Parts: sequence; C-alpha cells; structure tokens
Amino acid sequence: MDKFFKAKSIAIIGASRNPNKVGHVILKNLLESHYHGKLYPVNPNTSQLINLKCYPSVLQIKNQVDLAVVSVPASLTLKAVEDCGKKGIKNIVIISAGFSEVGNHELDNKLLSLVKKYKINLIGPNVLGIYDAHSGVDTLFLPRLRLNRPQPGTISFICQSGAVGSASLDLISREGYGFAKFISYGNALSIDESDLLEYLGNDKETKVICMYIEGIKDGKKFIKVASNVTKKKPVIVIKGGTTEAGSKAALSHTSALAGSFEIYKGAFKQSGIILAESLEDLFNYAKVLEKCIKPKGNRVQVITNGGGYGILCADNIEQNNLIPARLSESTVNALKKIFPPLVLVSNPMDLIGDTDTKRYETAIEYCLQDANIDIILVVLLYQTPLITSDIVDMITEFNNRKEKPIVVISTGGEFTEIHKRDMELAGVPCFTFPHQAVKSIKTLCDYYLR
Repeated sequence: MDKFFKAKSIAIIGASRNPNKVGHVILKNLLESHYHGKLYPVNPNTSQLINLKCYPSVLQIKNQVDLAVVSVPASLTLKAVEDCGKKGIKNIVIISAGFSEVGNHELDNKLLSLVKKYKINLIGPNVLGIYDAHSGVDTLFLPRLRLNRPQPGTISFICQSGAVGSASLDLISREGYGFAKFISYGNALSIDESDLLEYLGNDKETKVICMYIEGIKDGKKFIKVASNVTKKKPVIVIKGGTTEAGSKAALSHTSALAGSFEIYKGAFKQSGIILAESLEDLFNYAKVLEKCIKPKGNRVQVITNGGGYGILCADNIEQNNLIPARLSESTVNALKKIFPPLVLVSNPMDLIGDTDTKRYETAIEYCLQDANIDIILVVLLYQTPLITSDIVDMITEFNNRKEKPIVVISTGGEFTEIHKRDMELAGVPCFTFPHQAVKSIKTLCDYYLR
C-alpha cells in the first residue's frame, strides 16, 4: 500500500472550478502541501484547473498514475472506477458517500465487483481521505484554513469516522504532535482496518498506532494481525458504539456492525491492544509512548514546586498501581547538603515556591543517577517568580540523554502553554493535570513491562 502514501502521480476525479466542491479542495490541498509528484485533475467540463491541464477521463492521461482520488456523486463512481481499472490504476480512495451507510447495498456490490475484477486496492467509500506528513500526499477534503495538518512525526491514526478524524487532527496539530500517516477508511468495502493495521505495523515511519473503530469486519483476521503488530509497536484503540444507542448510530454512520463491547474488550486484551476510554486518553497515551524511552521499572519519582500538586501525583501513582520511588540514602544526604532546609527531599520532592531553574536541574540530575528511580515526573508550575524560560532547554537536554523517561506537568494560562508547546516540540511529553500524566505513565509501563 505504499503507493497510497508515496504516490508519484495522483489523479483527482471530480476536480472542480467551484472552490466549495470537494474535488477543488483536494486539488488545492495537494498544491499547498509539499507534495512534489504529478497531479492530474479529471473533469470532462473544463480543460484547465488552477494552472493545470485537466483531463476528461483518466483514460486520456498518457502517463502512469499511482493513485486516484474519486470525489464525484455516488451514482458516477462506478464509471470512474471502471475507467481507473482500464487505465491500470491499482490504488483508489473514494471520498464519495451514498453507499451502504444509507442502505444502498446494491451500489456497494457493484463497486466491489469492479474492485475485484481489476484487482484494485480501495480505501473507502465514504471517507475523509488520507494524509502523509512526510510525503505531502494530502487527499483530505477539508481546507487547510479550517483543518491544520500535523507536523511530520511518528504517530499514525487509522480512523473510521471522518468527523472524529478531522477534529482530532486539528486539535493535535495545535498541540504539537508529530504525525506519520492519517487514514480515514469509512465503510471499508475492500481494504479494512486489519489491512491498514498490518501495513502500519511494517511502516518504518510509524512508531505508535492509534485507531478509532466502530466495527471490525473480520474478528479472527484482526486478532491475528494485531497480535503480531503489538509485539513491534504500541497500538491504542478507542471503540465507538459501546452502548446500544452507539451501536445503532454506528450502523447508520459507516454501516459498521458494532457488536458486544465486552467481546471487543476481550479481543483487544488477547491481542495486546491498549484500550483508551476517551479521545483524550488516546492521544495522551500516544504522546508518552512516542516520546518516552522504555522504562526499566515502574518506580516513579515526583519533583514539584507545588506541594498540593505533589500530593495529587502521589495519590494518582498509588491509584494506578505504580510504585513511589524511594530515594537512595546517598541521594537524600547529598541533596540535603545542597538545598535550603525547607526543601522536602523525599517523594514527592518539594522544591518549594522560591525554586529556580538551577534547583530543578540539580534535583533531576541526582534522580537520573539514582538506581532506585525508573521514571521522573516533573511538576513545573511557571507561576512561581524565579522560574525562567531556560528551564525548557535544561529539561530538554536531560530528556535527550535518554537515560530515563521524563514526563512534565504544567498547569496555567498563556505563558505556561507557550513553554509547554516549546517543550513538546523538543520531544518532552507534557500534560496539564496529574491524572493525565500518571495514567499515561501507567500505560507506558503496562506496554513495556507486560
């Protein structure tokens, strides 16, 4: 399936002059991305679009086409796919809706027959599109002005829902996550979630796989694939349709048979999948699994400049069955000689409100050297007066040494968010609240220490 994401030539069937049409948006997005391949707009009613030659049919394109994106009304998709088959185009994304999700099973069957006849790899129909942050392939039908694209990274997201996908992409782009690939797969008429999971499992650009699924087409196939992939990299899933009402909604949304959630949970556990209860959890887990190294154990040391936050972290560590680290005697003795008497050298280690960057640096350095500590959880509240912006570089440098996982909690307004974003972009996982950070650390430990 590399031709979907590394396509050297793309035909946009349904490209339009009308800026409100899906085909126009997709063509414009590809031009605005850093995609450097050949683009072939296809529309029988015009000869040129956005300074590109337009073709009445893919059959009139002389050169080879790696990928076709279909954005015509459902009634015209069969002709478009037939032409692609005759042209020898083996990879197609169908954006168009109006198939089994609205009860049009006859059109589904006809489309599937064509796909089998011409041995076509099909993603869709009824999808948002696909996006590769590294190659610039961007077939999403929402404009960049409204939907920001994430920077290149190592998280990939398989998403059955276009709405969940678009909103998530927009949000995580602002949060500074790095993405490898995004795949909206809709009705999964041909290529399904198992095929996509298997592909990403072998994708060198993908380190962590996230999934939003409403239903699974072939349970045995999925468990087999997932069991293999989770041995190589983390797979985090949020399941839509966990209730009776949600299951009915899923059926009308992507024609997915949601099934019993208890069965799904059992299958996920059996195959090593991490189950997220919310979209927030999904991307929090992805963040820590992407940015953190493998911990040697689950002993967590808290370093804080706010006593109350230290207490909340301690509560969450116990609630998540993690172990509060016990500082070695040598570490305690050394730090007590360096720090003012009011500093609590324990766990949590409370550096108190007059702490500065140097005090944090000393604390983290000693904790990295202490064999009793596996993970360092730093509470960094920028509201205290002696904290300066150079603390971002200091923590980043420690994190880049890759000696132990370092996770940061910072809560606050604009000043805090600016520094959090800078630290995130530098590769340090940051969270707003203790429960988010500790729950994510628990997931990190569960995956690597299982």
